[in-house]
Amino acid sequence: MLVERIPHGPIVELKLARAPVNALDPTLCNDLRTALAAAIDGGAQGIVLSGGPKVFSAGLDVPFLLSLGDDRAALFTAWSAFFDAARALAESPVPVAAALAGHAPAGGCVLALCCDYRVMAEGPYRLGLNETQVGLVAPEGVQQLMRRVVGPHRAERMLVGGEMIESGRAFDIGLVDELAAIDDVATRARLWLEGLIALPREPMLRTRAISRADVVAAMQPERIQLERFIDAWTAPDTQAGLKALIARLGK
Repeated sequence: MLVERIPHGPIVELKLARAPVNALDPTLCNDLRTALAAAIDGGAQGIVLSGGPKVFSAGLDVPFLLSLGDDRAALFTAWSAFFDAARALAESPVPVAAALAGHAPAGGCVLALCCDYRVMAEGPYRLGLNETQVGLVAPEGVQQLMRRVVGPHRAERMLVGGEMIESGRAFDIGLVDELAAIDDVATRARLWLEGLIALPREPMLRTRAISRADVVAAMQPERIQLERFIDAWTAPDTQAGLKALIARLGK
């Protein structure tokens, strides 16, 4: 398993553990979905989703995706694994707090947006949906998640520019809910969950379900339109942007 399970009484921490930067390939995404289901089936009342220090998750494993070439079936399977994992977080029947002890671009940001609460490390760590910088278009449902937390106009500016912002600004605009020292991020996420699960359980969970109905709706297949997304992925300008990204990362 590429996801570590760390129990804290009624709260379970699920830690992404694919070295070096938790790039989201199908195995990691499927392991996350399996670990989340197992924790919930095992009676967890809250989930902390954590990743590595300095990098929560670097997003999708672009070199792996590029290695698939124009194999549309393989691309569909790989992207489905990611969106299925994100949807599982959005649909979790118990609250999920993201512990971001580092950078969370693109797919890492999507996972965080699917959670109930986001704690991020103070310092020069960045968060955002930077898809346009590499020639991609974030699906409408993903864009809705950003609009939900920062407002329509600010989301437009960030999404169109593919903007990545440091944790301090992310807190100022509501993209993250709390800042903490890097070593305390997971603890602060757990403490938030402990306060939530101390409330009368059924009223809290029912209220949460109503409040998060738009998150669940945003991640449904009709709002992601994966076939259209893969069409865009294989477009020449997108492929050129992605290969330029890999060249920059290799320097």
